[in-house]
Amino acid sequence: VAAAARLFSERGYHGTSMKHLADSLGMLKGSLYAHIGSKEELLYEVVDEGAERFLTRAHAASTMEGTASDRLEAFLVGHIETAIEHLDAATVFLNEWRYLSDDLRAAVQDKRDTYEGLVRGIVTDGISSGEFRADADVAMTARLVLSAGNWVYAWYRPDGSLSPTEIGHRYTESIVRGLKTERTKTPAGAGGETEVAL
Repeated sequence: VAAAARLFSERGYHGTSMKHLADSLGMLKGSLYAHIGSKEELLYEVVDEGAERFLTRAHAASTMEGTASDRLEAFLVGHIETAIEHLDAATVFLNEWRYLSDDLRAAVQDKRDTYEGLVRGIVTDGISSGEFRADADVAMTARLVLSAGNWVYAWYRPDGSLSPTEIGHRYTESIVRGLKTERTKTPAGAGGETEVAL
């Protein structure tokens, strides 16, 4: 499964043959079928393992003690750390899952929907508690969080100046700043104190 994740990540699902996989493992092509049923079965294993990794971190973040901002930060940090720590599998999970047949794709879609639902729940809690703006668009915010986390794999470099954890903190700071309601003062002489949503 790990070898399949690496090859699917590098070559794409359709660009990877069973011969490529056999060669990478030092096996004969025919010998692979003693261990797996099909190339699609391998794709599903890679994608499903990826989904479970993301869900494990997301459940932990969504149920932890703390404010909605704390939980959103834990969610996004966990997402980015998971993607980078399992870069090949995350790349396949994010890009190649759509090549699964209908039934398998539907099973993965259910997990992706559950994952997005956890983000929506955190944002909804923040709105309900008054921590986040009442007019925040829950669905759009959840997709912004996921989009920000999903594309880190495309540009992240291990020798870069920021760790996955630091990237997660910086992303969260920018996103939460747009969600939070804060009291600010108008400039001197402009009419006193006003509450505004930032």
